[in-house]
Amino acid sequence: MKPRQYLPLVWLLLSWACSPLSSASDEEQGSSSIIFTTLGRPDYAFDIYSLPIPLTPNSHELQLTDGHSVNFNGQFAPSSPSLLLPTDPPPPLQLVYVTERNNGLHTIFYDALYTQQPPQTPSSRRSILESQTITKRIQLPLLPNHDQNQNNVSMKDRPSLIGEYLIYVSTHENPGLPRVSWAAVYSTHLKSGNTRRLTPYGVADFSPAVSPSGELTAVASYGESGWNGEVEDLTTDIYVFLTRDGTQRVKVVEHGGWPAWVDDRTIYFHRRGDDQWWSVYRAILPPGKGSISVESVRVERVTPPGLHAFTPAASPGNHEFIAVATRRPGSTYRHIELFNLVTSEFTELTRLVSPNSHHLNPFLSPDSTRVGYHKCRGEPNSNESPQLLFENVKSPVPGLSLFRSPGSFPVFSPSGDRIAYVDMPGMYVVNSDGSNLRKVSDLMTFSTAWDPVRPGIVYTALGTGFSSESTHIDIISINVDQKSNNFKRLTQGGSNNAFPSVSPDGKWIVFRSARSGYKNLYVMDAAEGESNGLRRLTEGPWTDTMCNWSPDGEWIAFASDRHAPGSGSFELYLIHPNGTGLRKLIQSGSGGRTNHPYFSPDGKKIVFTSDFAGISAEPISNPHQYQPYGEIFIIGLDGSGLTRLIHNSYEDGTPAWSPKFLKPVSIERPKGGPYCDFVDLHWLNNMPNGIGSVVSNAQCGL
Repeated sequence: MKPRQYLPLVWLLLSWACSPLSSASDEEQGSSSIIFTTLGRPDYAFDIYSLPIPLTPNSHELQLTDGHSVNFNGQFAPSSPSLLLPTDPPPPLQLVYVTERNNGLHTIFYDALYTQQPPQTPSSRRSILESQTITKRIQLPLLPNHDQNQNNVSMKDRPSLIGEYLIYVSTHENPGLPRVSWAAVYSTHLKSGNTRRLTPYGVADFSPAVSPSGELTAVASYGESGWNGEVEDLTTDIYVFLTRDGTQRVKVVEHGGWPAWVDDRTIYFHRRGDDQWWSVYRAILPPGKGSISVESVRVERVTPPGLHAFTPAASPGNHEFIAVATRRPGSTYRHIELFNLVTSEFTELTRLVSPNSHHLNPFLSPDSTRVGYHKCRGEPNSNESPQLLFENVKSPVPGLSLFRSPGSFPVFSPSGDRIAYVDMPGMYVVNSDGSNLRKVSDLMTFSTAWDPVRPGIVYTALGTGFSSESTHIDIISINVDQKSNNFKRLTQGGSNNAFPSVSPDGKWIVFRSARSGYKNLYVMDAAEGESNGLRRLTEGPWTDTMCNWSPDGEWIAFASDRHAPGSGSFELYLIHPNGTGLRKLIQSGSGGRTNHPYFSPDGKKIVFTSDFAGISAEPISNPHQYQPYGEIFIIGLDGSGLTRLIHNSYEDGTPAWSPKFLKPVSIERPKGGPYCDFVDLHWLNNMPNGIGSVVSNAQCGL
């Protein structure tokens, strides 16, 4: 294939240092805005930390990244790349990592970290690395995601720096098929900017790892079979190919993920075994340069059952120990431990110095003297970036600004001056500029809709989402400008009535109800509820849900599994309010999930959340996500112009369109808020034999 041409690194560094991230002319072109939620993301505040090996009583975590962004998935650079930082001797610590900065974009940075004096000998090096003091930091962006090119909106992940080349995952190329991941591995020559795709087209690769020699790269991949909707153990296979061009690709392990090399013939990886414990395994490739296949590779289980061990890290030539993340029975936190390959014993690390934090995705220094990982940096300090109420996220569409909300089901008032959202339990209202944030209800509600003609009236569903047809859930209205006796029940019987949406004249509410035994759409009086009349809009032994009325009153968009009732697969449909004109708007693909439609202010487009882009990273590498495939898309009312707006490996959902444009500027929390308030993967709580099992409740209901 023809290599993609990125801009040379020197020009990129100058443009990053000297160019503004946005301009007034960009903002003046804006016409509308979309707000959405990302599960847990506002509370991550990830930084990369390190501990010395072995751990001593005086050891403390050394924070490697700067505390001003969400920084994660690091790797220690094997040597000082002369084109990045031509210094001799090299800095004692060098880091390559993923960072979300500059309007929420994923990009990759190189950091050179200096201590009080340069190391002279191995013994002085250890003394310096244990000094826990960084006196100087040089940060260099390695990819051009900070410039004004809209096409650079994409996810980046798992970087490795090999000489003058950067190997990483990117989602910038659309495969053009529903439910096919955009994740692929690329190699960028940092001096020239030339970029080559190493993953074959039509295939998705995750979690690349480069061998110590740089000759081979291993990935977790579905091959050509594709993703079938898994959100826990992906059952990917391990493939190996030549790093220089992606050729000589061969499957070496069936069922495995997160590969890590110790030498050019030995790979560690994780999988969930038949006994349901996540464990680390070892794949030993045959010697020499002969043919390699699954049959010729020897696979051995390394870590024992009795705890979950995953995301292994190795260092070149180190056959003594590896680093792993663990979840032990009785523990609510993910920690980093060393596993001795000779004695089969674990040595705890992070629990001893930071017991009440989640620690993710370890990596080892080339000389095996340090282990790195990322975690939430804890309570904010004065020199850190502020906590955000609404985070501006870079948009790939000119004139459309995007914002991440701290709660679910955010929705704009008719004038666009206020936003209501739920943060279970409770509903909040805030001005669109971030002022006057207040809690208006303590009720357990989900879904929101603002009345277009009655000031201060917000409709919602009182109850718990993801519930059966018989669950007691009712539609209520809440007057957010009234302090007491401010809600009114509009439906009767509680047969899972949810997802209200109001007609533009304020007369009617469309909602879903299971009163017939199936979830279908109904229309009732907006002011008095079903006591003043009720009309059934759809009928059938399936689920119609998540409805939204168009601004001109002509259409109602909704999600439905009527093409495959009970399958969990949802597609978007349109229907006139009188029940005519039913048509499918988008084909989700086999087993696909396309939900939460919301009309643009002009009624010509719909924003929605979908697994149309498949899955972008191994879910076990992140905190908990109910649906780690959710991304935000827009589409024309005629089915044209499908555009992906968001690129990450989190769960994005419940989007809403504003009636006016908001400038693409993040808004701080007025008085702070929860920090590091997220949980680890719920399914890691499920230990075999029922030990420590936890039943989780989802936040965004069907």
